[in-house]
Amino acid sequence: MEKSETLVFDIEKFSVQDGPGIRSVVFLKGCPLHCLWCHNPESQSFQKEIMFSERLCIYCGGCQSVCPEHCHSITENNHLFHRKNCIFCGKCTEKCYSAALGICGKEMSVDEVLTEVMKDKLFYDNSGGGVTLSGGEPLAHPVFTEDFLKKAKDSGLHTAVETSGFAAVHSIEKIFPFVDLWLWDIKALPSQYKDLTGADWNIVAENLHFISEHGGSIILRCPMIPGINDSEENLNFIAALATSTSGVKQVDLEPYHPLGTEKRCKLGKGNQFAAEMYGKGELEIKAEQLRNLTDIPVSVFTI
Repeated sequence: MEKSETLVFDIEKFSVQDGPGIRSVVFLKGCPLHCLWCHNPESQSFQKEIMFSERLCIYCGGCQSVCPEHCHSITENNHLFHRKNCIFCGKCTEKCYSAALGICGKEMSVDEVLTEVMKDKLFYDNSGGGVTLSGGEPLAHPVFTEDFLKKAKDSGLHTAVETSGFAAVHSIEKIFPFVDLWLWDIKALPSQYKDLTGADWNIVAENLHFISEHGGSIILRCPMIPGINDSEENLNFIAALATSTSGVKQVDLEPYHPLGTEKRCKLGKGNQFAAEMYGKGELEIKAEQLRNLTDIPVSVFTI
């Protein structure tokens, strides 16, 4: 049975883009999807990972001297990191003076996360904010997510969940009473979904229907990747989905940004995907096209 604790790879304070008001966003590590353009590739694995930037390395040999598995081989101007031997003890990251090494993923309990989030409750209360669970995929951590949301509501917090919607429906049923807002990612056309994300669109659609039928409040969040999922056909699909799904309050268009490129390199995965960034005002043109197709408010999300 899953424990009421999980890997957290970040807690972002004072977010104003992940639900109403000022919020803390808790990023859980692990996702069943593998979106080609993911700008947080460190969120995909359910295991701890070491991020290594040779660009920052000063070749001091500190990591090499403390690693019990001899994962680091350093010469005067070269640093080889043998990832397959790593046991994620973190000793090398603690010894790294230049921050070239870092461990991604910290085991945290529900109470530990809630304690951190509650430090800023005054800001939530004054701004109408709260806490947002993101990832990775929160629904891939069902026990932690349910327990955390229950305690967050008991603590008087507004709750939001950012999700791909790719999960067993019973996971959604269990947390539904404790979620004030669903930030629902719509990543591609149904015909593209499997190839671009690894997920089954039918499961995503069925779960979105469940949320809608039970009166959930929804914001559709749509990443726009130039030449991949930003065509007129895609916009027509988003508009039709937003219009036909009761509970959808807003559509957010999110611009592609190559934030994940360097992160993939730090994870030893190389640069597996690249696309052009939108020029100034180009995404707003897409938003205006979408506004002409639906009465649902459309906003442009900024990174």
